[in-house]
Amino acid sequence: MNITVYLGSGKGNDPTITEAVRELGEWIGRSGNSLVYGGSKIGIMGVLAESVIENGGKAIGVEPQFLIDRVLQYDKLTELIATKDMSERKDKMIELGDVFIAMPGGTGTLEEISEIMSKVALGLLDAPCIVYNHNGYYDDLKKQLGKMNDFGFSDEDRQSNIYFADSIDGIKKIIAGASDE
Repeated sequence: MNITVYLGSGKGNDPTITEAVRELGEWIGRSGNSLVYGGSKIGIMGVLAESVIENGGKAIGVEPQFLIDRVLQYDKLTELIATKDMSERKDKMIELGDVFIAMPGGTGTLEEISEIMSKVALGLLDAPCIVYNHNGYYDDLKKQLGKMNDFGFSDEDRQSNIYFADSIDGIKKIIAGASDE
């Protein structure tokens, strides 16, 4: 299974996030699944790819040519897919993914996982969308989705394949449950 992960290109200021990213990468690598991600070697993106590769997994990087030209890609990728721009990158990552996970990140991460949430809610994508709510990072996003329901702009059916997990074990359980369906 291809697990598409969205996450920050920075390291952030909470070292436990880096450890959680490493733990996710170790599990992806050992489980026989493949990582699909933005391809970068910097920040927690690099930590994720490195931990997948070091644990025997495959890491597929999808990166726009302008970032490849800056030599920002992780050099031990199993496969590097070059795209013309960020929009094509997002489309390719969605095309390749079977499961989608948002780790902590910035506005790019939020944009990418929001697109997955929208596609899931519209029935255009039948895949788990998992938001890793490490140390409450995405508490406000979870509240906002609830508020959308409260105001009648969404409902639990539309959000039924959007999950929040507080741990890597929680992510594993969601994925295991989705594959049983």
